[in-house]
Amino acid sequence: MDFNLKRGEAVCLAGENGSGKSTLIKIISGVEPTSEGTVHIAGKARPVLNPRISAAAGVMVIFQDFSLFPNLSVAENIAFVTQLSTHKLLFKREASRAIARKALEKIGVEIDLDTRVEALPVAQKQLVAICRALASQAQLIIMDEPTTALTEKEVRRLQGIIQMLKSEGVAVIFVSHKLAEMLEVSEKVVVLRNGKKVAEGPASEFDTQSLTYHMTGRDVPKVPPSDAIVGADTLMEVKSLSKQGSFSNINFELKTGEVLGITGLLGCGRTSVAKALFGLVEPDQGTITIDGKQVPTGDPQAASLAQIGYVPEDRLTEGLFLSQSILRNVAIGRLDAHTHGGFLNMDNLVDEASDWLKRLKVKAPDVNASVQSLSGGNQQRVALARWLSRAPRVLVLNGPSVGVDVGSKAEIHDIIRDLARQGIGIIVISDDLPELLATCHRIAVMRDGRIINMLDSGSVTEDDLAHRLAS
Repeated sequence: MDFNLKRGEAVCLAGENGSGKSTLIKIISGVEPTSEGTVHIAGKARPVLNPRISAAAGVMVIFQDFSLFPNLSVAENIAFVTQLSTHKLLFKREASRAIARKALEKIGVEIDLDTRVEALPVAQKQLVAICRALASQAQLIIMDEPTTALTEKEVRRLQGIIQMLKSEGVAVIFVSHKLAEMLEVSEKVVVLRNGKKVAEGPASEFDTQSLTYHMTGRDVPKVPPSDAIVGADTLMEVKSLSKQGSFSNINFELKTGEVLGITGLLGCGRTSVAKALFGLVEPDQGTITIDGKQVPTGDPQAASLAQIGYVPEDRLTEGLFLSQSILRNVAIGRLDAHTHGGFLNMDNLVDEASDWLKRLKVKAPDVNASVQSLSGGNQQRVALARWLSRAPRVLVLNGPSVGVDVGSKAEIHDIIRDLARQGIGIIVISDDLPELLATCHRIAVMRDGRIINMLDSGSVTEDDLAHRLAS
């Protein structure tokens, strides 16, 4: 593997999960050693690297899992690396606030400096991680999936930040599964597949189709949503659902076998609506019915009994038991169905989990593999398997392809279309416009907590959707 970049240059590092991107990043940042070869930073060979040496040389990484301290404040997280690098014995609170405030102002974001990071939504955690890198005065910033939870508006802001960094001579390695945005910010593209570099060249010589081909080794065709079921009955009805400060007067129907998309800019209330549908947020008023029967709100158990399933946006902290096996993650919602005489029938549990591995094409050695050992796309399939094993009538998917590679994303979209054909009503919460157009029959656009448009996906384009979001 040969890899290089210049000062003020942005390089797009592309590849599917498991291609070697993360290992390369860990080598450059000193987290993992090389078995052979040399790393040069600023013209100087670095035969030995560790995170401290790499950071002192000006390398800063925004990892996909953020690597933030959840129990510390926003200011403390942003300023931690900067104060650590000065070798001071005491962490100065006021100094940390000044450092954090300056970094936030640089990107035009307002976040309460005293808020503990664990209380922040995913998108704001990501912005805190970005600010921490900016505050460290890094010469090379590696961004591993920095826009995973950001909407179009925030992505544009980040692209402006990257342009600013490049003008100041800072080099950027940009890793993302959103191919179009990688090409927009990068001068050069490097593609990895199965641990090897398979393509390299100016970004102007690539497009999303050629990138997809080099990453996967095959063409991934665009597929439209599944055909709507003719004469389908109304499965779910939401009336006047409201939560002060989050969303107001949400009304929609979901038919059997229909895929309904809900989109909007950060803070529009879409995630709160998703959580309210599954009882994780209790609305102030409004009703949810399944087959005409009212479902108690603010009660996840009642929602589950009504055969509503929910796959959350942040699968790492909300959706999966990462250190546990695939078997346990899939079985946790079905233990009662495999209990006899007070004991679990492990053979049945293993058979069921193995069946879901096969049906959802989860790439894993067996059901006893830990979920944290899987790629993002396979982790998402395990989260899906847990709910599908419970035979839901309605499935709410919040960011179904967040953080997964292009090949896995296409396969997850195939799964969504197949589930719809089986008659499951699906609600997709996403700001990935191509994803919405590829999977949804209708798309609800939210702004300021309200649904402002309900669109037929067959009658709108990606540009139309982007315009409605921005205007």
